[in-house]
Amino acid sequence: MDAQFPSISPGGGDTMKINTKESIIVRPSQDIPQQRLWVSNMDLLHPRYYLPTVYLYKPNGSSDFFEAEVIKEALRKVLVPFYPVAGRLARDENGRIEINCNGEGVLLVVADTDSTTEELGEFMPSMKLRQLIPTVDTNLQDISRNPLLLLQVYLLLITNNHSKLG
Repeated sequence: MDAQFPSISPGGGDTMKINTKESIIVRPSQDIPQQRLWVSNMDLLHPRYYLPTVYLYKPNGSSDFFEAEVIKEALRKVLVPFYPVAGRLARDENGRIEINCNGEGVLLVVADTDSTTEELGEFMPSMKLRQLIPTVDTNLQDISRNPLLLLQVYLLLITNNHSKLG
C-alpha cells in the first residue's frame, strides 16, 4: 500500500526535513479470527477520521531502543490480541459500516529527522508538529482500502546544553 505523506511547505522555518526510511504494512504474527464486527451506533454518528496523537520517549539506554525490527516485531505480536485494529472498514449487505477483521495490517512508517524536541516548541498544533503524523487519502469511496491504524516512528536528535548529540 502506498502511503501519502504530508507535503507541508508553509515556508518560514516551520517545516522539518524528514527522511522516510521505510513504509510498510505490518500484519499480526499469528492467525487471527476472521470475522466482521459492527461499529457501535455512537461511532456511526461521527465522521470517519484518524485521531492524530504524538508521543515522545527519551532513550532508555538500550542499544535497540529505536531499532525498527524491534518495533515491527512488537507490533506484530500486539496485533494478535487486538486483531480488529489490523482489519479494515467495510459495509455489510445493508450498507452499515463494520470492521472486517481480515488481518490486512496497520501502516508503519519509520523515519528520522535532524530536528530536535526543542524545535517542536510547546507541542501546540503547528505545521511542524503535523509533519510527524502520517496521512492517507480518507476521501476514497472504497473505505476498505485504508488501515485502521497509522503509525509513524521517528528518531529525533537529542540536545544537551544546546549542542546536538544525535
